[in-house]
Amino acid sequence: MFQKILIANRGEIACRVIRTARAMGIRTVAVYSEADKDARHVDLADEAACIGPPPSRESYLDIDRILAACRETGAQAVHPGYGFLSENEEFARRLEDAGIVFIGPKPHSIAAMGDKIASKKLAKEARVSTIPGFDDPIESAAQAVQVARQVGYPVMIKASAGGGGRGLRVARDDGEAAEGFDSCRTEAKAAFGDDRVFIEKFVEEPRHVEIQVLGDSFGNVVHLWERECSIQRRHQKVIEEAPSPFLDEETRRAMGEQAVALARAVRYESAGTVEFVVGKDRSFYFLEMNTRLQVEHPVTELITGLDLVELMIRVAAGERLPFKQADVARDGWAIECRINAEDPFRNFLPSTGRLVRFIPPEEQPGAVRVDTGVFEGDEISIYYDSMIAKLIVHGADRAGAIARMQAALNSFVIRGISSNLAFQAALTRHPRFASGRFHTGFIAEEFPKGFSPAALEHENPLLLAAAAAYARRRYIHRAVRTTGQMKGHERRVDPAWVVLMQGRRYHLDVHLVPGGCDIRHDGRDYALRTDWRLGDLLLRGTWDGVPICMQVERMGLKYRVYHWGTQVDAIVMTGRAAELLALMPDKPPPDLSKFLLSPMPGLLTQVGVRPGQEVRAGESLAVIEAMKMQNILRAEDDCVVAEVLARAGDSLAVDQPIVRFQ
Repeated sequence: MFQKILIANRGEIACRVIRTARAMGIRTVAVYSEADKDARHVDLADEAACIGPPPSRESYLDIDRILAACRETGAQAVHPGYGFLSENEEFARRLEDAGIVFIGPKPHSIAAMGDKIASKKLAKEARVSTIPGFDDPIESAAQAVQVARQVGYPVMIKASAGGGGRGLRVARDDGEAAEGFDSCRTEAKAAFGDDRVFIEKFVEEPRHVEIQVLGDSFGNVVHLWERECSIQRRHQKVIEEAPSPFLDEETRRAMGEQAVALARAVRYESAGTVEFVVGKDRSFYFLEMNTRLQVEHPVTELITGLDLVELMIRVAAGERLPFKQADVARDGWAIECRINAEDPFRNFLPSTGRLVRFIPPEEQPGAVRVDTGVFEGDEISIYYDSMIAKLIVHGADRAGAIARMQAALNSFVIRGISSNLAFQAALTRHPRFASGRFHTGFIAEEFPKGFSPAALEHENPLLLAAAAAYARRRYIHRAVRTTGQMKGHERRVDPAWVVLMQGRRYHLDVHLVPGGCDIRHDGRDYALRTDWRLGDLLLRGTWDGVPICMQVERMGLKYRVYHWGTQVDAIVMTGRAAELLALMPDKPPPDLSKFLLSPMPGLLTQVGVRPGQEVRAGESLAVIEAMKMQNILRAEDDCVVAEVLARAGDSLAVDQPIVRFQ
């Protein structure tokens, strides 16, 4: 077994590998860019080596620098994690030439499966079901339109070296085919250094289901069941689960057998994933094979009880798989939510900055797991992807897993930056998700105009008002007990309070009792019981006997309450104060409708308009790059450009003006 391994990655996956290596008694070496010098994975590893400036191409993608770190630290093997160099044939080969073990598949397997065009041809030879399409590289937008017509709309335009949703577009007509071709080539070139794209048929109402495979150097290959990855936004996975709520046992078995057949065809060693698109009739077709560990691998670990990172390390060290296919159990249900630094209320644009508060749910072995690469006080950088953490839960069945996930999301505290916690809460409470009746178009269908607070209407707003009133009443209770008050002038607290929240008024009588309070509203009595203390962010307890977990935060005169993804700001005051407040005039916000504002911090890579130009609704105005993604800003209405206020190459702050309209 190895004595020391180097992790050629960062963030949560680097921390994940370190955790298993430590359990195996293996020393670890972290590599880091200058932007990551204080990162969590650097702190957790036994040793660390700086490999360059913040941009990935000058650090985490620089093979020479990582090889130098291996030589300097004496690392015997390298685990690549996912992303970066994890599926880079040259990297694996150069490690092999240097006498360093690559903890992953052999270079020939990476080469065979890394090229999406070649892999599809190989899959056909292995008798794996494949999607109809045009397998050769497309050379021009005109050819893309011609091929798309031949295959039949809708089609998928995909980067040959793509992955993770990058370099992929769906086209439903000639215009989208031409534009999608150009966008795919540009994005693929920037992300992978390979601008080849191909076209294949887009399956209507598709599900994205993948099979985890594992092989060793002795020719043994097994599958570890499937993962359902159909909850996606812009081809990026949002929620994953295992097993799939859609497959029957016959389809599940057939998909597993085909995945194993493909892995055998490329003499696959290590962990890998064969991805399929599944139609509404349960017909399935090969998409691609990812020759690495997947982001969503924890759900497979929770239903099988296996540690995939440990198995990868043991296979790389020359050991046999310790079990056969018949030994792979499937127990219960697991769900993973990706917690990202993005603002769901601003079209999911990246959010960067300081993690002022970061309190993940308490981990429970076999029930609640949090994989993260950050800690409180960390900086979320513009240089890397937006993932903050992965929240994974396990239950005896799907309903139990969903309930556990909802509770865990309620107790996940993130402050300082925006996150998609509210969106995840909304998804897990959606009736279609609960029923399992969804496909990859689920988010687009259910949130066609994006995600807004209106999608988070709480089914019991009185609970939110009561929590705010209780917090206020506790603060008042402490204030009236302050020593040194003038005798005869002590404050008398009336039980009647008014909560102003979301444009409504809630008249509540609040009576403190040991272990909580009793509340009366509209002639009915309610019981809030909790051991919450002043200053705590989490309020745990019961509401009329039903367990609850909420976030309550004092913000000046307001109390911010978060529950089931809903966030409200409540003002709690006496009845007389509420009457006086109603007489105060409202100050209207400034009119910014004549400006195009930057919705995120990032690099302005393109300004597509000039002063005096007439622009139609939907036309591109500018392109901003942040967290490795290109974001196109389009005109919402017909307009005329009055002034261009920023230039390509500028680094933009949130809400910085780019264009002014007439």
